[in-house]
Amino acid sequence: MFWRRREQDDQHEEPEAQEPVDEAPAPAAPPTPTTVPRPARGRSGMGGLGLRSRPSGLGARLRAILGAGAATEETWEEIEEALVSGDVGAEATLELVDAARERYRRAGGRSGADARGALAAEIRERLERSGSGQFELGPAPSVILFVGVNGTGKTTTIAKLAARLRAEDRSVALAAADTFRAAAIEQLRIWGEQLGIPVVAQRAGADPGAVAFDAMAAAESRRLDAVLVDTAGRLQNKTQLMAELAKIRRVIERRLPDQPRHVLLVLDATTGQNGLLQAEAFSREAGVTGIVLTKLDGTAKGGVAVAVADRLGVPIQFVGVGEELGDLAPFDPGAYVDWLLAG
Repeated sequence: MFWRRREQDDQHEEPEAQEPVDEAPAPAAPPTPTTVPRPARGRSGMGGLGLRSRPSGLGARLRAILGAGAATEETWEEIEEALVSGDVGAEATLELVDAARERYRRAGGRSGADARGALAAEIRERLERSGSGQFELGPAPSVILFVGVNGTGKTTTIAKLAARLRAEDRSVALAAADTFRAAAIEQLRIWGEQLGIPVVAQRAGADPGAVAFDAMAAAESRRLDAVLVDTAGRLQNKTQLMAELAKIRRVIERRLPDQPRHVLLVLDATTGQNGLLQAEAFSREAGVTGIVLTKLDGTAKGGVAVAVADRLGVPIQFVGVGEELGDLAPFDPGAYVDWLLAG
Protein backbone atom coordinates (compact mmCIF):
# COMPACT_ATOMS: atom_id res chain seq x y z
CA MET A 1 0.00 0.00 0.00
CA PHE A 2 1.19 3.46 -0.83
CA TRP A 3 0.44 6.18 1.72
CA ARG A 4 0.62 9.85 0.87
CA ARG A 5 3.24 11.77 2.74
CA ARG A 6 2.24 15.06 4.25
CA GLU A 7 4.57 17.98 4.05
CA GLN A 8 4.06 20.98 6.26
CA ASP A 9 5.13 23.67 3.86
CA ASP A 10 2.98 26.77 4.07
CA GLN A 11 4.59 28.24 0.98
CA HIS A 12 3.32 25.51 -1.31
CA GLU A 13 -0.20 24.43 -2.07
CA GLU A 14 -0.40 20.70 -1.39
CA PRO A 15 -3.38 18.45 -2.17
CA GLU A 16 -5.91 17.96 0.60
CA ALA A 17 -5.78 14.73 2.58
CA GLN A 18 -7.08 11.64 0.82
CA GLU A 19 -7.68 8.02 1.60
CA PRO A 20 -4.75 5.62 1.40
CA VAL A 21 -3.92 4.54 -2.10
CA ASP A 22 -4.24 1.09 -3.56
CA GLU A 23 -1.51 -0.95 -5.08
CA ALA A 24 -2.12 -3.82 -7.45
CA PRO A 25 -0.53 -6.91 -5.91
CA ALA A 26 2.64 -7.87 -7.75
CA PRO A 27 3.36 -11.58 -8.06
CA ALA A 28 6.62 -12.85 -6.63
CA ALA A 29 7.93 -13.71 -10.08
CA PRO A 30 5.91 -11.77 -12.66
CA PRO A 31 5.98 -13.24 -16.15
CA THR A 32 7.68 -11.29 -18.89
CA PRO A 33 5.06 -9.09 -20.62
CA THR A 34 4.03 -10.21 -24.06
CA THR A 35 5.92 -7.58 -26.01
CA VAL A 36 7.89 -7.69 -29.19
CA PRO A 37 11.14 -5.95 -30.03
CA ARG A 38 11.09 -3.20 -32.57
CA PRO A 39 10.17 -4.90 -35.85
CA ALA A 40 12.93 -5.16 -38.43
CA ARG A 41 12.25 -2.81 -41.29
CA GLY A 42 11.35 -4.81 -44.35
CA ARG A 43 12.39 -4.15 -47.90
CA SER A 44 9.07 -2.42 -48.55
CA GLY A 45 9.56 -0.09 -45.59
CA MET A 46 6.36 -1.19 -43.86
CA GLY A 47 8.03 -3.50 -41.37
CA GLY A 48 9.62 -0.59 -39.50
CA LEU A 49 6.21 0.35 -38.12
CA GLY A 50 4.44 -2.98 -38.32
CA LEU A 51 1.87 -1.49 -40.71
CA ARG A 52 0.19 -3.04 -43.69
CA SER A 53 0.67 -1.47 -47.08
CA ARG A 54 -2.30 0.48 -48.43
CA PRO A 55 -2.55 0.20 -52.23
CA SER A 56 -5.56 2.53 -52.30
CA GLY A 57 -4.01 5.23 -50.10
CA LEU A 58 -2.15 8.47 -50.69
CA GLY A 59 0.74 6.69 -52.38
CA ALA A 60 -1.53 5.17 -55.02
CA ARG A 61 -3.00 8.59 -55.79
CA LEU A 62 0.45 10.13 -56.10
CA ARG A 63 1.54 7.34 -58.42
CA ALA A 64 -1.45 8.02 -60.65
CA ILE A 65 -0.68 11.75 -60.62
CA LEU A 66 3.02 11.44 -61.31
CA GLY A 67 2.95 8.73 -63.94
CA ALA A 68 6.07 8.23 -66.02
CA GLY A 69 6.63 11.73 -67.35
CA ALA A 70 8.30 14.79 -65.89
CA ALA A 71 6.43 16.75 -63.18
CA THR A 72 4.64 19.81 -64.58
CA GLU A 73 2.98 22.79 -62.88
CA GLU A 74 -0.34 20.98 -63.05
CA THR A 75 1.27 17.88 -61.56
CA TRP A 76 2.49 19.77 -58.49
CA GLU A 77 -0.97 21.29 -58.00
CA GLU A 78 -2.50 17.82 -58.01
CA ILE A 79 0.12 16.69 -55.51
CA GLU A 80 -0.94 19.55 -53.23
CA GLU A 81 -4.57 18.40 -53.40
CA ALA A 82 -3.58 14.81 -52.65
CA LEU A 83 -1.54 15.80 -49.60
CA VAL A 84 -4.29 18.01 -48.19
CA SER A 85 -6.81 15.19 -48.60
CA GLY A 86 -4.31 12.89 -46.85
CA ASP A 87 -4.51 15.05 -43.67
CA VAL A 88 -1.11 16.68 -44.12
CA GLY A 89 -2.81 20.08 -43.82
CA ALA A 90 -2.88 23.12 -46.12
CA GLU A 91 -0.02 25.07 -44.55
CA ALA A 92 2.35 22.14 -44.25
CA THR A 93 1.43 20.98 -47.76
CA LEU A 94 2.32 24.30 -49.38
CA GLU A 95 5.69 24.38 -47.66
CA LEU A 96 6.39 20.74 -48.48
CA VAL A 97 5.51 21.06 -52.15
CA ASP A 98 7.54 24.26 -52.61
CA ALA A 99 10.57 22.62 -51.02
CA ALA A 100 10.11 19.38 -52.98
CA ARG A 101 9.82 21.28 -56.26
CA GLU A 102 13.06 23.10 -55.54
CA ARG A 103 14.81 19.86 -54.60
CA TYR A 104 13.46 18.23 -57.78
CA ARG A 105 14.73 21.15 -59.89
CA ARG A 106 18.18 21.22 -58.30
CA ALA A 107 18.58 17.46 -58.78
CA GLY A 108 17.62 17.73 -62.43
CA GLY A 109 14.54 15.55 -61.94
CA ARG A 110 13.07 14.08 -65.10
CA SER A 111 10.43 11.62 -63.94
CA GLY A 112 7.51 11.17 -61.63
CA ALA A 113 9.63 8.84 -59.53
CA ASP A 114 12.14 11.68 -59.06
CA ALA A 115 9.35 13.99 -57.89
CA ARG A 116 8.06 11.39 -55.43
CA GLY A 117 11.59 10.89 -54.13
CA ALA A 118 12.01 14.64 -53.60
CA LEU A 119 8.72 14.80 -51.70
CA ALA A 120 9.62 11.79 -49.54
CA ALA A 121 12.99 13.33 -48.67
CA GLU A 122 11.36 16.60 -47.58
CA ILE A 123 8.83 14.84 -45.34
CA ARG A 124 11.50 12.66 -43.77
CA GLU A 125 13.79 15.63 -43.08
CA ARG A 126 10.99 17.55 -41.33
CA LEU A 127 10.16 14.59 -39.12
CA GLU A 128 13.81 14.04 -38.23
CA ARG A 129 14.32 17.76 -37.57
CA SER A 130 11.64 17.66 -34.87
CA GLY A 131 13.44 14.80 -33.12
CA SER A 132 10.84 12.19 -34.04
CA GLY A 133 11.78 8.65 -33.06
CA GLN A 134 14.46 9.72 -30.56
CA PHE A 135 12.77 8.88 -27.26
CA GLU A 136 15.07 8.54 -24.23
CA LEU A 137 13.67 7.65 -20.81
CA GLY A 138 16.43 9.51 -18.97
CA PRO A 139 17.79 9.13 -15.41
CA ALA A 140 15.57 7.65 -12.71
CA PRO A 141 13.02 8.52 -11.65
CA SER A 142 11.50 9.55 -14.96
CA VAL A 143 7.91 10.79 -14.81
CA ILE A 144 5.86 10.45 -17.98
CA LEU A 145 2.58 12.37 -18.03
CA PHE A 146 0.00 11.19 -20.57
CA VAL A 147 -2.59 13.66 -21.87
CA GLY A 148 -5.28 13.60 -24.54
CA VAL A 149 -8.99 13.40 -25.15
CA ASN A 150 -11.19 10.40 -24.43
CA GLY A 151 -11.23 7.66 -27.02
CA THR A 152 -7.67 8.01 -28.30
CA GLY A 153 -6.42 4.85 -26.58
CA LYS A 154 -4.50 6.72 -23.87
CA THR A 155 -4.82 4.18 -21.04
CA THR A 156 -4.03 1.27 -23.34
CA THR A 157 -0.99 3.16 -24.63
CA ILE A 158 0.22 3.57 -21.04
CA ALA A 159 -0.02 -0.20 -20.55
CA LYS A 160 1.85 -0.85 -23.79
CA LEU A 161 4.71 1.48 -22.86
CA ALA A 162 4.83 0.04 -19.34
CA ALA A 163 5.15 -3.44 -20.85
CA ARG A 164 8.02 -2.29 -23.08
CA LEU A 165 9.83 -0.75 -20.13
CA ARG A 166 9.35 -3.89 -18.02
CA ALA A 167 10.76 -5.95 -20.88
CA GLU A 168 13.85 -3.72 -20.65
CA ASP A 169 14.15 -4.56 -16.92
CA ARG A 170 12.95 -1.12 -15.81
CA SER A 171 11.06 -0.70 -12.55
CA VAL A 172 7.75 0.98 -13.28
CA ALA A 173 4.61 2.19 -11.49
CA LEU A 174 1.33 3.48 -12.90
CA ALA A 175 -0.61 6.42 -11.45
CA ALA A 176 -4.39 6.60 -11.97
CA ALA A 177 -4.81 10.38 -11.91
CA ASP A 178 -7.94 10.17 -14.06
CA THR A 179 -10.24 10.26 -11.04
CA PHE A 180 -13.20 11.63 -12.99
CA ARG A 181 -14.12 8.14 -14.23
CA ALA A 182 -14.21 5.11 -11.97
CA ALA A 183 -13.86 2.93 -15.05
CA ALA A 184 -10.52 4.56 -15.90
CA ILE A 185 -9.14 3.74 -12.45
CA GLU A 186 -10.36 0.15 -12.71
CA GLN A 187 -8.93 -0.22 -16.21
CA LEU A 188 -5.48 0.86 -15.05
CA ARG A 189 -5.68 -1.47 -12.04
CA ILE A 190 -6.49 -4.39 -14.33
CA TRP A 191 -3.50 -3.57 -16.53
CA GLY A 192 -1.31 -3.32 -13.44
CA GLU A 193 -2.40 -6.75 -12.23
CA GLN A 194 -1.85 -8.26 -15.66
CA LEU A 195 1.64 -6.80 -15.96
CA GLY A 196 2.67 -7.22 -12.35
CA ILE A 197 3.15 -3.46 -11.99
CA PRO A 198 2.06 -1.45 -8.91
CA VAL A 199 -0.72 1.09 -9.41
CA VAL A 200 -1.07 4.26 -7.35
CA ALA A 201 -4.79 4.99 -7.10
CA GLN A 202 -7.53 6.48 -4.95
CA ARG A 203 -11.30 6.47 -5.05
CA ALA A 204 -13.23 7.98 -7.94
CA GLY A 205 -13.70 11.72 -7.48
CA ALA A 206 -10.51 12.14 -5.44
CA ASP A 207 -8.09 14.98 -6.08
CA PRO A 208 -5.95 14.03 -9.13
CA GLY A 209 -3.13 16.11 -7.68
CA ALA A 210 -3.13 13.93 -4.57
CA VAL A 211 -2.71 10.82 -6.73
CA ALA A 212 0.19 12.46 -8.53
CA PHE A 213 1.73 13.42 -5.17
CA ASP A 214 1.47 9.83 -3.93
CA ALA A 215 3.04 8.55 -7.13
CA MET A 216 6.02 10.87 -6.75
CA ALA A 217 6.49 9.68 -3.17
CA ALA A 218 6.42 6.09 -4.41
CA ALA A 219 8.99 6.89 -7.10
CA GLU A 220 11.38 8.21 -4.46
CA SER A 221 10.82 5.58 -1.78
CA ARG A 222 10.99 2.64 -4.17
CA ARG A 223 13.67 4.16 -6.39
CA LEU A 224 11.62 3.49 -9.50
CA ASP A 225 12.96 4.01 -12.99
CA ALA A 226 9.68 5.41 -14.30
CA VAL A 227 6.18 6.49 -13.28
CA LEU A 228 3.50 6.65 -15.97
CA VAL A 229 0.70 9.04 -15.02
CA ASP A 230 -2.76 8.75 -16.56
CA THR A 231 -4.96 11.87 -16.66
CA ALA A 232 -8.59 12.54 -17.43
CA GLY A 233 -9.56 12.64 -21.10
CA ARG A 234 -10.28 16.30 -21.59
CA LEU A 235 -11.27 18.30 -24.62
CA GLN A 236 -8.74 20.96 -25.54
CA ASN A 237 -11.39 23.72 -25.22
CA LYS A 238 -12.48 22.81 -21.67
CA THR A 239 -10.79 25.49 -19.57
CA GLN A 240 -11.53 23.97 -16.18
CA LEU A 241 -10.19 20.56 -17.10
CA MET A 242 -7.07 22.02 -18.68
CA ALA A 243 -6.48 23.99 -15.48
CA GLU A 244 -6.72 20.72 -13.51
CA LEU A 245 -4.07 19.26 -15.78
CA ALA A 246 -1.80 22.22 -15.08
CA LYS A 247 -2.31 21.63 -11.34
CA ILE A 248 -1.21 17.99 -11.67
CA ARG A 249 1.93 19.16 -13.39
CA ARG A 250 2.66 21.69 -10.63
CA VAL A 251 2.31 19.02 -7.95
CA ILE A 252 4.79 16.80 -9.81
CA GLU A 253 7.26 19.66 -10.25
CA ARG A 254 7.15 20.57 -6.56
CA ARG A 255 7.82 17.04 -5.41
CA LEU A 256 10.39 16.20 -8.11
CA PRO A 257 12.02 19.24 -9.74
CA ASP A 258 12.60 18.97 -13.51
CA GLN A 259 9.72 16.52 -13.80
CA PRO A 260 7.70 15.39 -15.65
CA ARG A 261 10.50 14.56 -18.04
CA HIS A 262 8.03 13.66 -20.78
CA VAL A 263 4.51 14.88 -21.51
CA LEU A 264 3.12 12.59 -24.19
CA LEU A 265 -0.02 13.56 -26.08
CA VAL A 266 -1.92 10.54 -27.39
CA LEU A 267 -3.54 11.41 -30.73
CA ASP A 268 -6.02 9.34 -32.70
CA ALA A 269 -4.68 9.34 -36.27
CA THR A 270 -8.20 8.99 -37.66
CA THR A 271 -9.19 12.46 -36.40
CA GLY A 272 -7.25 14.21 -39.16
CA GLN A 273 -6.71 17.93 -38.79
CA ASN A 274 -8.63 18.02 -35.50
CA GLY A 275 -5.58 16.23 -34.14
CA LEU A 276 -3.48 19.28 -35.02
CA LEU A 277 -5.87 21.51 -33.07
CA GLN A 278 -5.58 19.19 -30.08
CA ALA A 279 -1.79 19.22 -30.32
CA GLU A 280 -1.70 23.02 -30.42
CA ALA A 281 -3.92 23.36 -27.34
CA PHE A 282 -2.19 20.69 -25.26
CA SER A 283 1.24 22.01 -26.22
CA ARG A 284 0.22 25.43 -24.99
CA GLU A 285 -1.41 24.28 -21.74
CA ALA A 286 0.53 21.17 -20.79
CA GLY A 287 3.93 21.60 -22.41
CA VAL A 288 3.70 18.53 -24.64
CA THR A 289 7.12 17.06 -25.43
CA GLY A 290 6.10 14.21 -27.72
CA ILE A 291 3.25 12.56 -29.61
CA VAL A 292 1.98 8.98 -29.58
CA LEU A 293 -0.02 8.43 -32.77
CA THR A 294 -2.60 5.66 -32.36
CA LYS A 295 -4.91 3.71 -34.67
CA LEU A 296 -2.62 3.88 -37.68
CA ASP A 297 -3.63 0.30 -38.41
CA GLY A 298 -7.20 1.36 -39.16
CA THR A 299 -8.65 3.88 -41.57
CA ALA A 300 -6.22 6.67 -40.71
CA LYS A 301 -4.67 8.60 -43.58
CA GLY A 302 -1.75 9.39 -41.27
CA GLY A 303 -0.72 12.74 -42.73
CA VAL A 304 -1.45 14.58 -39.47
CA ALA A 305 1.94 13.40 -38.16
CA VAL A 306 3.63 15.58 -40.76
CA ALA A 307 1.55 18.62 -39.83
CA VAL A 308 2.15 18.23 -36.08
CA ALA A 309 5.89 17.67 -36.34
CA ASP A 310 6.39 20.42 -38.93
CA ARG A 311 4.12 23.12 -37.53
CA LEU A 312 4.68 22.62 -33.80
CA GLY A 313 8.13 21.05 -33.81
CA VAL A 314 6.79 18.32 -31.52
CA PRO A 315 8.34 14.90 -32.22
CA ILE A 316 6.35 11.76 -32.91
CA GLN A 317 7.75 9.23 -30.44
CA PHE A 318 5.59 6.12 -30.79
CA VAL A 319 2.86 4.73 -33.03
CA GLY A 320 0.08 2.36 -32.05
CA VAL A 321 -0.53 -0.26 -34.71
CA GLY A 322 -2.90 -2.71 -32.99
CA GLU A 323 -4.58 -3.81 -29.78
CA GLU A 324 -1.94 -6.20 -28.43
CA LEU A 325 0.63 -5.16 -25.83
CA GLY A 326 3.40 -5.46 -28.38
CA ASP A 327 1.65 -3.19 -30.87
CA LEU A 328 3.49 -0.02 -29.85
CA ALA A 329 6.46 0.77 -32.06
CA PRO A 330 9.08 3.50 -31.74
CA PHE A 331 8.46 5.96 -34.54
CA ASP A 332 10.73 5.50 -37.56
CA PRO A 333 10.57 8.52 -39.93
CA GLY A 334 11.89 6.55 -42.88
CA ALA A 335 9.46 3.67 -42.44
CA TYR A 336 6.60 6.11 -41.90
CA VAL A 337 7.32 7.95 -45.14
CA ASP A 338 7.49 4.65 -47.01
CA TRP A 339 4.10 3.69 -45.57
CA LEU A 340 2.50 7.10 -46.11
CA LEU A 341 3.51 7.26 -49.77
CA ALA A 342 3.17 3.55 -50.54
CA GLY A 343 1.26 2.96 -53.71
